[in-house]
Order: sequence, then C-alpha cells, then structure tokens
Amino acid sequence: MSLASGSSTRPNAPEGLKTAEERKTSEEIKAPEELSAPTAGTPSASTEEPAAVLPIALTRPRLQRASVLPRILRAVLTGATRSVAIVALLLAWELAPRFGLVDRTFLPPFSEVADAWWGLVANGQLADNAQASLVRSFSGFGIAVAVSVPLGLLIGWYRPVADLLNPLLQVFLNTAALALLPVFVLLLGIGETSKISIVVYACAWPILFNTISAVRTVDPTLLRLAKSMDLSAPRLFQKVILPASVPTIFTGIRLAGAVSIVVLVAAEMIGAKAGLGYLINASQYNFAIPQMYAGIVTISVIGVAFNQLLVAVEKRLSSWRVPATG
Repeated sequence: MSLASGSSTRPNAPEGLKTAEERKTSEEIKAPEELSAPTAGTPSASTEEPAAVLPIALTRPRLQRASVLPRILRAVLTGATRSVAIVALLLAWELAPRFGLVDRTFLPPFSEVADAWWGLVANGQLADNAQASLVRSFSGFGIAVAVSVPLGLLIGWYRPVADLLNPLLQVFLNTAALALLPVFVLLLGIGETSKISIVVYACAWPILFNTISAVRTVDPTLLRLAKSMDLSAPRLFQKVILPASVPTIFTGIRLAGAVSIVVLVAAEMIGAKAGLGYLINASQYNFAIPQMYAGIVTISVIGVAFNQLLVAVEKRLSSWRVPATG
C-alpha cells in the first residue's frame, strides 16, 4: 500500500452521526440566524411599544371630554338660574298689559317696546343718542377716577392731610349732585361742560371715600411684616398698601359707574339736544311711550354691561388674591 505524500485519509462518518467538532460548528452558524429571526408568538420590541401607548392615547380624549362636559353643564345651569328673574320680569311685563292688569297706554307690552327699540336702531336715533351719552358719561367718569383715586390714597396715607380736608369733604358728600344741577347750568351753561362736570362731581365722592377707607383698613399684620423687612415708605405703599386696597377701591368705582349714567340722564333732560335722557324726555312729551321705554331699557343694558366690565378689570387686578374656600 502506498501513501501519497502530503495527503491524509479520513474515514467517512456514518450518516446521521457527526463528530463533536462538526456539531459545534453547525450550532455557531445557526445561532445568529435564530437570534435575528423572532420566534412565532413573541412580539418584538418595535411592535410591543405601540401596543402599550395606544390605549393611553385613546383614553386621553375621553378623559378630556368627560372633564369638559360637567363644566359646560354648570355654566348652562348658572346662566339659567341667573336669568330666571329677568325672564319672569319680562313675562310679567308682556302679560300684565294684555290681560288688563295695567293700562297699556302707559305701560305697553314688552313686545311693543322691543319693536320700538328696533325702529330706533334702524333709523339711527338710538345709536346717535347713545353715543352722545356714553361720551359724556365716560369722560366724567374717567376724570373722577383720575382725580379721586390719587387724592384718596393721599388722604388715607397722610393723617394731617385728612384732618385738614375732612370737614370740607363731609359738606360736599352730603350735598346731592342733582341738587347742584341748576348751579352747574348757571355757572357753566347748558353745553357739554356742565353735563360732564355734574358727572365728575357725582362720581368723585364714592371713589374718594372708598379709597380713603381702603388705605386705612389695610391689615395691620401685613404692615408689621412689611416694616420688619425695612421697606421704604414708597416701596411699602407700592407693594402692600396699593394691592391690598384694590378691592375696596373698585367697590367705589363700580358705584361711581352706576351713578355716572343716572346723573347724566337727569342732566340731559335739561337743555340737551342729544342723549338718552333727551330721547326719553322727548318721547314723553310726544307721547311716544314705547320709544320712552326703549330708551330706559337701553340705559339699563348699558349700566349692566359697564358694571360687568369693571368687575372683569377688578378680577384682573386682584388675580394675586387667594380665593376664599369653604
């Protein structure tokens, strides 16, 4: 038997039998393939993550809708509750003249007043008269606020100034504005100056005395705490006195807002050629009763809207306050 040089012979293993070295090699080759291919029924990381996030994403809009719905219901219920009295008044106003409970010549049904109001809107009379009244009222009101708030802060903060001016202020406080209307007309004439001046006079006193009271009734604990921090007088006034006085000051401002419209209407009934007061007075003389009530309703709506505007401004300036609970 001759052996070829450099060659070796190896007996073939029977079929189905492999040596340990071959089995190890085959297992190493299969391992990466098995790791790369996911087995059936085992979700991969990419498919498992959306399955966990999807239910949370679907439940969030439901939670938001569930939280918004009670708020809407509460708002509707609150609005309905607040409007019940007004609806009852308008219903009584409509039915009382129709059933003969009052003379419809002097108190027409509300539907006739609404028709007259729409007629005044259509021909432009209501807009012109309302504009004239609002310019006068807001001008006098703005001047009163600009003068009375600083003066009230000064009087409330400095006791000598209060002792000097208090007797004079008490005299004017107890003198009704409408009682002085003839005096304003005699001194200033029947033009715009007298009407704006009477509004300024009427609005100044509620603002002034509420501002003085607000400064004097600041919580003493706040003042002691502020003084313990060695704040200067201007800094103390800016950071403690003025913010704490805002609610009481705005009480006087809201009262002055209502007074400005009432006093102006009375002033416009004397020597005015435009304004809601003039419209009401002229309608009475011409026996246009529905138009007269239309002017009165317009004044009421303007007063309510003006008051709500002042309430919104007060909430804006008092947003730092913690609401009372319980």
